[in-house]
Amino acid sequence: MSVTLVGAGPGDRGLLTLKGAEHIENADVVLYDRFISEEILAMIPASAEKISVGKHAGSHSMPQEAINRLLLEKARQGLRVVRLKGGDPFVFGRGGEELEFLAENGIPFEIVPGVTSAIAGPAYAGIPVTHRDYVSSLHIITGHAKNKKIPDIDYEALVRTKGTLVFLMSVAAVDAICENCIAAGMDRNMPAAIIENASLNFQRKFLGTVKTLASIAHENAVVSPAIIVIGEVCRFSGRYDWFSRKLQDFHSRFTKRIIVVRGKPGASRLSDMLGELGFQAIGIQCFSIVPLTGPGCVLEKIIAAIQDYSWLVFTSSVGVNVFFDYLIHSGCDIRMLGSLKTACVGSETEKEIQKRGIKVDYRPSEYNGASLARGLAALVKKGEKLLIPRAKAGEEELTRILVQEGIVFDDVPVYEKTIDMERTRAAVSMATENRADFAAFTSSSAVECFAKASAGMDLSAVKAVCIGERTAAAAKSYGMEVYVSAQATVESMVEKIKELA
Repeated sequence: MSVTLVGAGPGDRGLLTLKGAEHIENADVVLYDRFISEEILAMIPASAEKISVGKHAGSHSMPQEAINRLLLEKARQGLRVVRLKGGDPFVFGRGGEELEFLAENGIPFEIVPGVTSAIAGPAYAGIPVTHRDYVSSLHIITGHAKNKKIPDIDYEALVRTKGTLVFLMSVAAVDAICENCIAAGMDRNMPAAIIENASLNFQRKFLGTVKTLASIAHENAVVSPAIIVIGEVCRFSGRYDWFSRKLQDFHSRFTKRIIVVRGKPGASRLSDMLGELGFQAIGIQCFSIVPLTGPGCVLEKIIAAIQDYSWLVFTSSVGVNVFFDYLIHSGCDIRMLGSLKTACVGSETEKEIQKRGIKVDYRPSEYNGASLARGLAALVKKGEKLLIPRAKAGEEELTRILVQEGIVFDDVPVYEKTIDMERTRAAVSMATENRADFAAFTSSSAVECFAKASAGMDLSAVKAVCIGERTAAAAKSYGMEVYVSAQATVESMVEKIKELA
């Protein structure tokens, strides 16, 4: 029973701390705020409950009191609870209020600080918030107060410090902020900046002065989340703005929108790699994963007789994670697997197995169950038995060939997939209405899910980049324009997309 307040940073997944990622990946339930990126939410394990509490200025989908009660309820159920907050929990994130409530109710807690946008935002705009030749202090101020009241800010004191002023949650108050600074004696020509969507590939930055910044913000329709920076250090932005130059370097790619359709949970390495190259990568997890590993499950009986098996066979990285998560949560000793040989399909699945400190004994060069089955037929000795923990209603070709070859095995369903129809249909509409340049598919099951959500829509306009021939065949069967990566790897898919773009 515990609650961890985790700061998610300003948006870029790379700015999430290692400790924060560890807590997210081991959570039983995650309560998250608005503006947490999809890439960070994708790190939440499939077995965990995800609850959006959706707080944002002027409108709370869940009042703070209700959030507090929910944290208490989940913690008292003995769950590992993560309260995921944008930026840092204690920098105007109301983390202090939640901590006070937990302490009053005797709930153990931990704090994982996050990178606040008050520092990251200016850094990504080339603005050092301190500089010994210009300023000796930094002040972080909120742009709005409790119950929509105007914050009680001593502007005269702030102006006298001659330090850098950073206003968070302040877009709606930009006029008042600039007017009050001038009224308090600040030079109306003091450099100022406003930064929207700090650290993300669609970040926008606008420079001006205290006198002009409000009109600049209105003219450019700046919206939340955005921060305001006022001070002499804003002069450095033109010279030090590394992030804008990076975006300019791949501007032609940034105009290309790629829908990455994935059939498994977790962060998408393909999306990350495309984003680093400047593409607009929109990750769509078309399936929700439901573990079938509760008390009395089939796997429980199988593990009790694990000595009967000679091979452990995985067909997906999801299967690997669900299987080993079950072992850990059940208190099993992983040494019980010491005598088993391991086989899998695909390099990504192999990497997940290797993360557990286990070497893969066999992986076919082709990315499909049929190749796996044929390869095993040549390796499995008489009397050896296979354990195949995989999805319910998995690919039939694998088991058909094993039966045909006379190989003994247990096909154990450890999870099932349910289609996230609403999200997937939105991706289909984007692709068929020419609002995306390509759809990237990392498995044939992702193609099938995409097609099911199309509800009869014409998919011939979809330009599908596929990870291998099996995935390509599925896409072709639905009339898509298909491009196949040279190898069945994410890296090869990236190269194909670069070539096409």
